[in-house]
Amino acid sequence: MTKIAGWSELDDKAVAIARALAMDAVQKVGNGHPGTAMSLAPVAYNLFQRHLVHDPADPHWLGRDRFILSCGHSSLTLYTQLFFSGYGLEMEDMQSFRTWGSLTPGHPEFGHTAGVEMTTGPLGAGVATAVGFAMAARYERGLLDPQAPAGSSLFDHSIWVLCSDGDLQEGVSGEASSLAGTQELGNLNLIYDDNRISIEGDTHVSFTEDVAARYRAYGWHVQEVAALADGNIDLASLDAAMLAAKAETTKPSLIRMHSVIAWPAPKLRGTAKSHGSALGDEEIAATKKELGLNPDEKFAMPAEVFAHVRSVKDRGAASHAAWNKKFDAWSAANPERAQMLTRLQKRELPAGWDSSLPVFEAGKDLATRAASGHVINAIAKALPEFWGGSADLAESNNTTIEGGKSFLPASSQMKDADPYGRIIHFGIREHAMGSILNGITLHGLTRTFGGTFAVFSDYMRPAVRLAALMDIPSTFIWTHDSIGLGEDGPTHQPIEHFAALRAIPNFAVIRPADANEVVQVWRSILQRQKPAGLLLSRQNLRTVDRSTHGAASGVDKGAYILKDGSAAPRVVIIATGSEVGIALDAQTALEADGIATRVVSAPCLEWFNEETESYRSSVMPTTALRVSVEAGIAQGWREYVGDKGIVISLDHFGASAGAGKLFAEFGFSAERIVSDIKKAL
Repeated sequence: MTKIAGWSELDDKAVAIARALAMDAVQKVGNGHPGTAMSLAPVAYNLFQRHLVHDPADPHWLGRDRFILSCGHSSLTLYTQLFFSGYGLEMEDMQSFRTWGSLTPGHPEFGHTAGVEMTTGPLGAGVATAVGFAMAARYERGLLDPQAPAGSSLFDHSIWVLCSDGDLQEGVSGEASSLAGTQELGNLNLIYDDNRISIEGDTHVSFTEDVAARYRAYGWHVQEVAALADGNIDLASLDAAMLAAKAETTKPSLIRMHSVIAWPAPKLRGTAKSHGSALGDEEIAATKKELGLNPDEKFAMPAEVFAHVRSVKDRGAASHAAWNKKFDAWSAANPERAQMLTRLQKRELPAGWDSSLPVFEAGKDLATRAASGHVINAIAKALPEFWGGSADLAESNNTTIEGGKSFLPASSQMKDADPYGRIIHFGIREHAMGSILNGITLHGLTRTFGGTFAVFSDYMRPAVRLAALMDIPSTFIWTHDSIGLGEDGPTHQPIEHFAALRAIPNFAVIRPADANEVVQVWRSILQRQKPAGLLLSRQNLRTVDRSTHGAASGVDKGAYILKDGSAAPRVVIIATGSEVGIALDAQTALEADGIATRVVSAPCLEWFNEETESYRSSVMPTTALRVSVEAGIAQGWREYVGDKGIVISLDHFGASAGAGKLFAEFGFSAERIVSDIKKAL
């Protein structure tokens, strides 16, 4: 390995120890991915020890750089540096790799291990989410220090990513990288480990494109670093490339670094076996000899090496102290912004933030997507940290912040372009949009949203699942939520999507019934700060008269009594979204025939399930005939109506026709509901 300025023999030993730890940890547990962690050891070590601005004593320090290991299967690459740097991992954590309850699970998990900025493992997600980190960094700078010259703000920092061949084969990374080039995210640095090995062997069986040329076409600053003749990382050239990447502030940077997986294992370097399997005792011993280590020692950590690698804590503390001095000066000069920053860091909402939320007049029909647009703009006036956009569907999704300007670099020639604008144009990139929303949310200070049609939530599902897994308050807006979108037909009409989204644990799926429910939904989302998705109608829905019906505040309980009947209910009709109006019409007919009927609006079953059993049974008593009405598949509703209840659903694809015609043809009418109920009674 070539030397770089300031590099010592202790650094060589530290890298050798890092490679050995990757082998030992996988061998001990019997499974894992040692090869990439071995070859990337000098890369990650150089980054954490020399380039990354971080303070292991404070993993949440606002002034830190962010590091994302997109190739999460190589988790030991990150764990070893967290152990070396002093983030709280110790040798016993390395020894308990991939075991129950350990701080070193198979893939890095956000919120579980200090120093892990996001959960990675689904390939491509780290690259795409990092674009969100970089966008958030720019927007936050605009909130806090917009006048500072480029590179001089204490809020300027870099986003570093290590990724693999697999990451760049996944489409989501390409979607996001294309947008990153348009956005000229000069704070984003991506190191691509081109080792040409995946599970099936040489990646050239499926991946032969010129990646560097592709990224140049995206508008990135691209550098290539060849491996040394013996296959080791050319660290001197890589270090120079990293310095050049940091110096390039007008484009995101890609460093295409060629390496040999599992270097310097004598037999298994450059092989697919080293990618996802333990090397075996014999190969590990031979490799340790190559590294100048004792082949009989496992999990070795000489005291002098340990003291050397942990000295990064001192450098981190010094950087943090220097930053604090600048921060104090900034706070004194910007008291209002400093006060806002304190609020943002605490994730608090300002007093009276919701006092200007709209109240919609009964009797006027309004699509819930339109109502959401009004609410978004009211929130934006109260919360400067609130921003977002859509996947090229702003007019349909009603996601535009009026006067917010377009989030685009200063060089953009587009109308209303502003590097600190509040309107994000994701382009037709739903998967990337989901990941970018997660990155913005993870970065920490702002609140964001992104919209598309409900049927395209399929494209976003991996990102939505990651938001739920990380338990972060990403907010997804899905409009055109049923056959009610009409003439676009079955390709655009979501049928199975409500159930599919509800199947994701720790994710709230919310389908409001009218404009005032939309207001309460947004209020609840911002207060709860949990992952959530809104399902909103294209067609106009009646605005319920709250003087004669249940208050919209009941939305916060997930389901509530919208309209009670003349007596204790014989029938409870449970409906969501646009079907609530039909349920109310059915109630009127049933009551006219002397059948006491209650209508329950159930915008969010997940929130309802969090309520006490006594509340749930009071809303949906088991003594009554329970009937669910929703224009989607039946899956999931039997839990609420019971074995003897009625599920009115849509278990086939839609058709191209107007909303009224479709609802009538497919049985979503008061007459059909009344008929089914009378038969059951």
